[in-house]
Amino acid sequence: MSASTTADPAYKEPVPLTGITLWLCGILLAMANFVAILDVSIANVSVPNIAGALGVSTSQGTWVITSYAVAEAIAVPLTGWLASRFGTVRVFSTALIGFGIASFLCGISPSLEVLVMARIMQGFCGGPLMPLSQTLLLTIFPKKMQPAAMGIWAITTLVAPVAGPMLGGTLCDNFGWGSIFLVNVPVAIGAGFLVWRVLFSQETRTTKARVDTIGLGLLVLWVGALQLMLDLGKENEWFSSPFIITLAVIAALGFVSFLIWELTDSNPIVDLRVFRHRGFSIGMVCMALMIGSFFAINVIGPLWLQNNLGWTASWAGNATGMIGILAIFAAPIAAQLAVRVDPRRLIFLGVGWLAIITFIRGLSTMDMSFGQIAFLIFLTGVGMPFFFMPLLQITMGAVKPEETANAAGLQNFIRTMSGAIATSFVTTIWENNATSNRSQIVSGLDGAQSIRLLTQHGVPENAATGLLDQMVNGQALMLSTNEVFMGAAVLFAACALIVWTVPRPKGPVDMSNVH
Repeated sequence: MSASTTADPAYKEPVPLTGITLWLCGILLAMANFVAILDVSIANVSVPNIAGALGVSTSQGTWVITSYAVAEAIAVPLTGWLASRFGTVRVFSTALIGFGIASFLCGISPSLEVLVMARIMQGFCGGPLMPLSQTLLLTIFPKKMQPAAMGIWAITTLVAPVAGPMLGGTLCDNFGWGSIFLVNVPVAIGAGFLVWRVLFSQETRTTKARVDTIGLGLLVLWVGALQLMLDLGKENEWFSSPFIITLAVIAALGFVSFLIWELTDSNPIVDLRVFRHRGFSIGMVCMALMIGSFFAINVIGPLWLQNNLGWTASWAGNATGMIGILAIFAAPIAAQLAVRVDPRRLIFLGVGWLAIITFIRGLSTMDMSFGQIAFLIFLTGVGMPFFFMPLLQITMGAVKPEETANAAGLQNFIRTMSGAIATSFVTTIWENNATSNRSQIVSGLDGAQSIRLLTQHGVPENAATGLLDQMVNGQALMLSTNEVFMGAAVLFAACALIVWTVPRPKGPVDMSNVH
């Protein structure tokens, strides 16, 4: 973000940290990053429990995921301005403590409305944590120790998505859904106070920079209206509802106004001019489709395991968490290869692998065992680092060095919004397809004959009708789940081909601003 700024004349360069204090700060920053990323995935396997406890539908339960993601996406463009205006340490500590308070409010929420509001607050506070934790690590560690510090940060980044579903499922089953949020409270608030206490002497230089309030307002307007339309569309019968039509018009007009303002303002909150680079633009299309598809299968997967197969949140979480195990081992290899070989080749292989495994998962049946399902999810993890890291390399390589920070913020925004939109979109598709599939199954079913067969196999006559209805619903949902996975596989395959239209980076890319 570019701004006309006035530097603080009273600023003094901080004295470098050393010894145990330095490493304590490094661990605290890494833990803050871990908590922020953990909360993106910890609620995925708990949606059925949350929906049941609060008396709402499963699709309404997914608002817990989308509200956090949208708030986080809106907070991302503000992070740079907040850090330069108030200081990185001050903003980071405040955000971390606020994250802990919001987590407490989430954990004690008596209704979905209160929970969504608390998740929005949590997302706003969580948005700055990941980029600022990396910024502070690079600030307090000397250059020769930065690789080790970033190694700790990278481990938390990779382990959190694995721990999220596993921890979420275990906590939810044993202590109730509120515990998945309450577990953050002591870590976030404690770490926030410790970071402020230890790092207040390392505060970064502040400047009096102007913030693009109109651009920010338009961003909140169109993103909020779009997400509300997607979340509320199904229960309001979509465009037969004046309310949904109004939201759609607000989102469309807000988006157009946002584009015009940001492209003409001298100090935009999001510098959209970076999209003039073909490599960045195509790369962001690929990222949106890939992240959207990835979120789709990772939201629908746990819902299917619990609603269709009757698994507990713990079992669903243990299976879902398998996706990160191979990813942890593959990430260093992908990072090394991304600077040695054509990144497009790595992306093609990684996304192609995801397409193949997702296609196989689209052939699932209701009699699959835990081992069979978990093994496919386990194999999926290999492809993740081979599309994400090289794609960052290739998109950042397409922009000018002075545009890297802004491009990184944009890719973070698109990544987060893609996941939120995909979550809302895919749950609607999943439920609609299940209803359609049920109608087709019923139309071709001889009910009387089926009930007679059930009674012949020992099912009491008064229970046969209910059992038949349960079997039909199960098959309809199974078919709908497979259709979602097949659709995601097609999008993965399309991205594997589209990526070849992205120009290859001409040389090494400075990734220090990529969060």
